[in-house]
Amino acid sequence: MTSSLIRGRPRRGRSQISARVVHTLVGGLVGVVWLVLPALTVGGGGAVAGGAERPVAGAVGQREDEGSSAVDLVLPVAAVGAVGVVAGYGFVRRRRRARSRTTPGGAAVEVAEPPVGELDERARASLVAADDWVRVSGEELGFVAGRFGVGDAERVEPFAGVLRDAEAELAVAFRMRWQFEGGVPEEGAARRHALAGIVGRCAEAGRLLDGRAAAFDQVRGLEEGLGGGLGQGLAVAEGRFRELTGRAAAVGAVLRECGERYAPSATAPVAGHVEQAKDRLVFATTRLNHARQSADLGENARAAAQLRAAEGAIAQAAVFIDGVERLAGDLATAASMVPSALTGGEVEIAGARGDRAAAESSEYADVPPGELRARVVHADLVLAGVREELASGRPYDPLDLLRSIVRGVAPVVAGRAWVIPAAALVCARGAVAGADDVVATHRAAVGGEARTRLAEARRLLAPPVPRPPGRSPRTELADLVTADTLGRQARELAEQDIRLYGHPVDSRGADVDGLAGAVLGGVLLTGRPEEDGAAAAFGGPHSRARRGGTPLA
Repeated sequence: MTSSLIRGRPRRGRSQISARVVHTLVGGLVGVVWLVLPALTVGGGGAVAGGAERPVAGAVGQREDEGSSAVDLVLPVAAVGAVGVVAGYGFVRRRRRARSRTTPGGAAVEVAEPPVGELDERARASLVAADDWVRVSGEELGFVAGRFGVGDAERVEPFAGVLRDAEAELAVAFRMRWQFEGGVPEEGAARRHALAGIVGRCAEAGRLLDGRAAAFDQVRGLEEGLGGGLGQGLAVAEGRFRELTGRAAAVGAVLRECGERYAPSATAPVAGHVEQAKDRLVFATTRLNHARQSADLGENARAAAQLRAAEGAIAQAAVFIDGVERLAGDLATAASMVPSALTGGEVEIAGARGDRAAAESSEYADVPPGELRARVVHADLVLAGVREELASGRPYDPLDLLRSIVRGVAPVVAGRAWVIPAAALVCARGAVAGADDVVATHRAAVGGEARTRLAEARRLLAPPVPRPPGRSPRTELADLVTADTLGRQARELAEQDIRLYGHPVDSRGADVDGLAGAVLGGVLLTGRPEEDGAAAAFGGPHSRARRGGTPLA
């Protein structure tokens, strides 16, 4: 909404210009009158009363008038020149001011706008930063919820609500970014506005989190010491640490079993997860010990910072361990679904081939008959390849086979077999969750391109509310296949960013007690051991780095 002051400014600008023009004209007219009147006086000065009876007096008067008229000519000319100088100075000064600043009424204003490339980089950086704020805030909120439990959930709900609002702002920003990369909008000025909108949405997400950071610290009560929130927070973190330590050993055995049963590609997405989980737990146990020691010495602010660092590492260790367990479950589910997916694919193919009216039906109204036949042939070949892989007796990748069935049959799907969309959902969820794990545990390295694709994949996985009328099974399946593709692309881009990031520790490449992993994961905001208190915390840009309840300078 435009301010009334801004709306009125152009009219005032025009009135000021008009007033200056009028002043200039009046001043010039006065000067002209002043210049002409003496001449008229001189021209009539010869008619002196008395005529020839007083010749001497007339001659003397004429000479006096000639002298005074010469003097009178100087003043009008000087006045006209002064008016012209003042008017010219005002005009030049106004033009210079119009060029140096933006004015709503200036049609010829020259504004130095930043290049589109600079705006683009700012939007990318804003998305990465806002995504980190939301992720870190969610992690710390999880520990606070664990402390209060279900019986005291109302103390956590205000912060959960503001986190949801921040997530909504971020989701819109990511959606705008995805559309921008797809060429929407097309016009240059509109694309600039879109980039500005992305930055604004991210800033609003940070503002929402910053606005609740102080209240969040009061609820946590970390400054109260071991007898208050700090002691309770340490108890919750230490309990989760012990739980994850036991699970880390168990998932190692699960991963080895999956490696023996399936093809190497099946477990490749979680290769190294157990080792990285243990690395984060090593960092966590060191920080928990430091937090206890600082609390015993009464250094509650330092103890709070150490606790937050330990909580961040514990949360990421859980991501690694959960990822192994989830993949093992997805592989087992996919292995059980492959036979039924083959049968469902055959049903879809038979329906598309045998229905003489298929080409004219609503499902295939936009598909030429020749192309439909080509799709049927391709789907047949895909299913034949899957059967051959199963009959070979070699270890296989169940998710890969299930994905092949879905993609091969998707072009001829008409909703005849429920198992095809169910299989597509298993593949898409696994791909998106795996990509999210990589981003969550390598926040410092992963850029905006991978996060944008991940956000779009999440959006496609979320069921639309309300459900659009007339949405065909083929359209729903296409969304799941696209989500699967975007999830896999996001993971590839994230892993590429990690490889390019290099070693995250500044101290001569040395890794002290899992410090490198903590910095790479964004648990710590610095790689220098002497600044070990700079742990990420609940909040936005102005509060995410603080010790206890005190923001860092």
